[in-house]
This record gives sequence, C-alpha cells and structure tokens, in this order.
Amino acid sequence: MLPKGRREYSDIDRKAVEKNYRAKKILMCGTGPDEYNRLSACDTAKEIWEALQTVHEGTTQVKQPKMDMLTTEYELFRMKDDESIQDMHTKFTSIINELHSLGDVIPRNKLVRKIINVLPGS
Repeated sequence: MLPKGRREYSDIDRKAVEKNYRAKKILMCGTGPDEYNRLSACDTAKEIWEALQTVHEGTTQVKQPKMDMLTTEYELFRMKDDESIQDMHTKFTSIINELHSLGDVIPRNKLVRKIINVLPGS
C-alpha cells in the first residue's frame, strides 16, 4: 500500500494530520534537551507518548518491582531523630506521589494514620 499524496488528503485526513502536529508540538515543548534528542526520531504523537511512558514509568516488567520497592519503603518509613517534620513530610510525599504515578493510590485516612504513627513521642 502506498501512502496518500498531499493532494489526495480528505478534510478528515487534514484534521488528523493537524491534530498529530499539535500533539507532537505540545509534547516536545514539554521536554528537556536530553529527551528532545531521544524523541525527535518519533514520527507520531502516539510514538512520543509511548516513549515518554516507557522512560518515566517503565515497562510493566519494570513497573511492578518499582511499586514493590516503593510499597516496602512506605511500610518501613520512619522519621529520623535528627530530621525536621518538614523534611520527613517531603520524603513521605515523594514516596506517595511515586506510588500514585504508578497507579497505587493509598487512601488519605491510611496516609494520615501512617504520618501520626511515624512521629516521635516528643
């Protein structure tokens, strides 16, 4: 099968090409120089999106061990003696956000209980 020439495009084809161009532009504008070089070889917005997902989330083979590691980190999380509450909260939020981005959402009431349990008695 041969691809269509520009003169053979219908209105639907033109709109699809325009949408792909806009999506590519938005995705590429949101990347840094290192990612830009890696993604510039992609022809469609879908290819760019899939490449970004693989880089940032990993494949399903990588995603599950990441989730397991973060879940363990969450379960073993403790506040250190020389750590401020702000620093502890920042580390805790980072773990929770990573879990959330991988699809593991922990209910707010569990998060609150976890924070209360890791605070020192003093």
